[in-house]
Amino acid sequence: MVTRICDFLTNKIRAEMPEIDDERAEIIHYGLENIVGELPKTFIIFGIAWFLNIIDLTLITFVSIMMYRAFAGGFHAKTHIGCILFTSLLYLGPPLISKYIVFEQEWIKYIIIVAVWIFSMLMISWYAPADTENVPILRKSERKQKKILSYITMTATLLIASTISDNIISNIIWLSVLIQTLYITRLMYKITNNAYGYETFQQK
Repeated sequence: MVTRICDFLTNKIRAEMPEIDDERAEIIHYGLENIVGELPKTFIIFGIAWFLNIIDLTLITFVSIMMYRAFAGGFHAKTHIGCILFTSLLYLGPPLISKYIVFEQEWIKYIIIVAVWIFSMLMISWYAPADTENVPILRKSERKQKKILSYITMTATLLIASTISDNIISNIIWLSVLIQTLYITRLMYKITNNAYGYETFQQK
C-alpha cells in the first residue's frame, strides 16, 4: 500500500516537473516512502507507549536522541515490519529498561556514561554519518559536517544524562545514545542486510 501511494505521488510530481530524471525520481520516491511509512509507524509506537503507560518517557527518548540520530544516521530495515520492530526497540526499549537499572553508588553511573561516550566516539569516527544505498552521502564536506555534529550532539546528550538527578530519565538518555550508536555500526548493517551508501558508490 505504501509503495503504491508513493508510486502515484512520484508520477504526479514527474508529470508536473518533466525535468526530473529517473535517478532524481528514485530519490523522491525513497523520500516519500520514508514520510508515508513513518506515519503509521509513529501511531503504532506511541499507541504501544500509551498502552504501556510510558508515553511521557517515550517522548523523552525521542527528544533526547533526535538531533544525534539526524546527524549520525543509521540503517534502514528492509521491510515495514522490521522497521517497526527496530524503531520500537530504539524508542520503547530505554523507557522499559531504565526503571530497572538502579545504581547504588552514583559513581557507577558516571563510569557507564563515560564508557558509552568512548564507545560512541569510536563508532562515530569509523561509521558516521551512516548512510544507505538509497540515500548516500557522497560530498566530503557534508560527511565531515555531519560527523562533527554527531560528536557534538552525542557528547552534549550524555552530559545532560550525567547531570540529571532523576535515575529513570538519566538512564533513558544514555541508553538511547547507546542504542542509536549501535544502529550505525557495521555489525548492525550486516544483521539487517544493509550497506553503507558511500562505500557502495566508491566500489562502482
